[in-house]
Amino acid sequence: MATLWHPFSDMAAVADHEFVVDRAEGVWVYDEAGRRYLDGCASLWYANVGHGRTEIVEAATRQMAQLEAYSCFADIANRPALELADRLSALAPMSPGETKVFFGSGGADAIDTAVKLARGYWQARGEHQRVHIVSRETGYHGTHGYGTSIVGIPANREGWGVLAGENTVAPQDLDGVEKVFADVGPERIAAFVMEPVTGAGGVHIPPAGYVEGVAELCRRHGVLLVIDAVICGFGRLGTWWGIERFGVQPDLVTFAKGVTSGYLPLGGVLVSPQVAEPWWTTPGERTLRHGPTYSGHPTCCAAGLATLDIYEREDLIPRGQQLEAALEAALAPLRDHPYVAEVRAGLGLLAAVELTPEVLSSVTDAPNALLRGARDAGVLVRGLGKGVAVSPPLTIGDDELRLLGEGLRAGLDALPAEPPVPSAPGA
Repeated sequence: MATLWHPFSDMAAVADHEFVVDRAEGVWVYDEAGRRYLDGCASLWYANVGHGRTEIVEAATRQMAQLEAYSCFADIANRPALELADRLSALAPMSPGETKVFFGSGGADAIDTAVKLARGYWQARGEHQRVHIVSRETGYHGTHGYGTSIVGIPANREGWGVLAGENTVAPQDLDGVEKVFADVGPERIAAFVMEPVTGAGGVHIPPAGYVEGVAELCRRHGVLLVIDAVICGFGRLGTWWGIERFGVQPDLVTFAKGVTSGYLPLGGVLVSPQVAEPWWTTPGERTLRHGPTYSGHPTCCAAGLATLDIYEREDLIPRGQQLEAALEAALAPLRDHPYVAEVRAGLGLLAAVELTPEVLSSVTDAPNALLRGARDAGVLVRGLGKGVAVSPPLTIGDDELRLLGEGLRAGLDALPAEPPVPSAPGA
């Protein structure tokens, strides 16, 4: 009997039917039977430098032999955490070298940290009414308390009973955001939390001017801008944090996934000097009573340092932008498939293929049926609400991108759906 409970899974269907991954190398993953698959989703948006990087393994091994783990509470530190914080701060999209870095275990606790810091900042400033959090429709911010409460995917927010209050999900148009600000009262809003390109919510590229307009609206009303770069960071959009492509300077940035390319769990928050100031100025005045057990974990930070070395040495960060046109071209033919409603691509090395309403209503669990069909064709993709997403490693080549498109077409062709009936002439 199966005992492993899989995240985001229908366990009644999954139990005893697992697809067991055995090993991986580069952009390829192998199952226990030795069959090879193209990793079209970088596992879960994170294997940016590819699999099997021995330099990351060796860095973690050396660190574990010296100091595997130790708390960073109070005045305790370790060299990898100090060095990684310095390097990430120097790369920050706001106040490089002066931005503070708070480490956690992943993206979900980074969001909880960022929201608490945003609300705590206004409390420290004496503006106690600023507790409201606004987020973007289709945005995904993990599954911890605040992330579940502010998620822009209704299915993820429902069914839990009472969640954290004082939050609103804004639509993906500036007029709608301005209306939310007016309805809530901008003087009550602590922060706006936004993915530059939404990931798990369906890879929705923002309308032209949306990100810049939200940033200006926040600046005008003194609202903190929190950029969730957990998926979009570390080259996925072709820059270190993704937000640089919009020319916007945020107040806080959450990160995870690509910081270690998934080799070990690590996440955190970049915090602008302004937001950090209440906690960093006067000894004895204020203590941040927040922090996960593994904050600044030395082995995870050593893996992060080795991963940054790879990004820089191989100039991988720009590839998210350099390959975006090739990815779109590989998927463009799918727009003509009778089962496809939309292909969203063109900003970064990520994309989504959305199925038609007819397929979604007629095929049981259609996105995962498409996923399984693509897998049978040797390509791994990520199932989403209305289709699938792709986000391959930054090391992928042109031939593999073409294979990605071919695998998705094979998965579409294998769907147990009836082709739409052509309209009669003149109808």
